[in-house]
Amino acid sequence: MTGGAGYVGSHVVLQLVERGERVVVLDDLSTGFADAVIGSELVVGDVADSRGVLRLLRERQFDTVLHLAARTVVSESVADPLRYYADNACATRSLLSCCAQAGVANFVFSSSAAVYGMPASGIADEQMPAAPLNPYGASKLMGEWMLRDQAAASGLRFAVLRYFNVAGSDLRGRIGPSTRNATLLTKVACEVATGKRKHLAIYGTDFATPDGTGVRDYIHVDDLARAHLDALTYLRGGGESVVLNCGYGRGYSVREVLRAVERANGGPIPVVDAPRRPGDVPLLIADATRIRRVLGWVPRYDDIDVIIGSALAWERRIDARTPRPVSARALEGAAALRPDAPRVMAL
Repeated sequence: MTGGAGYVGSHVVLQLVERGERVVVLDDLSTGFADAVIGSELVVGDVADSRGVLRLLRERQFDTVLHLAARTVVSESVADPLRYYADNACATRSLLSCCAQAGVANFVFSSSAAVYGMPASGIADEQMPAAPLNPYGASKLMGEWMLRDQAAASGLRFAVLRYFNVAGSDLRGRIGPSTRNATLLTKVACEVATGKRKHLAIYGTDFATPDGTGVRDYIHVDDLARAHLDALTYLRGGGESVVLNCGYGRGYSVREVLRAVERANGGPIPVVDAPRRPGDVPLLIADATRIRRVLGWVPRYDDIDVIIGSALAWERRIDARTPRPVSARALEGAAALRPDAPRVMAL
């Protein structure tokens, strides 16, 4: 599994391990943390290193690759588009080539709602044409195209998961978002609530929404992680390749999210209004009908107060002023893994 030391990836790994899967994580630790990889083997390396990746795939004989490694900051992609095309699109092409040579059967790809751009209704469904507004979204769409075309030319089967706004953390407090200089609204708001930032900026207060701020579909990271496991089960069961939205089908404005943070915090947090950022859309919500029908996926934490409560509880557990260690941790629970379990590469 690529990106398994990152925010979403570490939650996916944890759920895979708890299910008894034998997981190997490939991560360069540029934004992830070794101590977030619980119960699985961590290989520190670059997904774009085709020679090393191919050797790993052939040695371990994985039946499935989950590809989560990517750069994900929209504003950064606008400032440095070639880096995003290299690290997201080109690296995905290299990985797919290695998978083809190693005979990998199934591929789960982490994509993004950013591929949709700005749907006229604000509701995105998988049938509508993709129209990304920034290099990040474009780089993810390129990955989808390459995966689609490679599958058509081979026996590879895939699930593309288009993430909407991921938030929250493991409800047992074991892992959570730890990236320094984070840009996720819920992470930043919780950092403000715990005194790690002075204030939060609301970018755009004049959108055509009820309170003037942008509306997004926030999904708890544990529900998103479980969608990866459901996709894996689906593909192993012979399911056809599929593209799926990962969201709840409801939206919250920035101000509604901040009110949830204040409820969890027991008091207000400092906020300043700021101009819109290039590429921001007023409203983007998932049509989540297909994922429920195809995978039988049922969310458990579709509640903004649950999402924010878990995010704030995690933020209170960590000290953002001190970098987390990057030394690999000992494998936990390895004895509980089924020795005959199919191997999953969490990249």
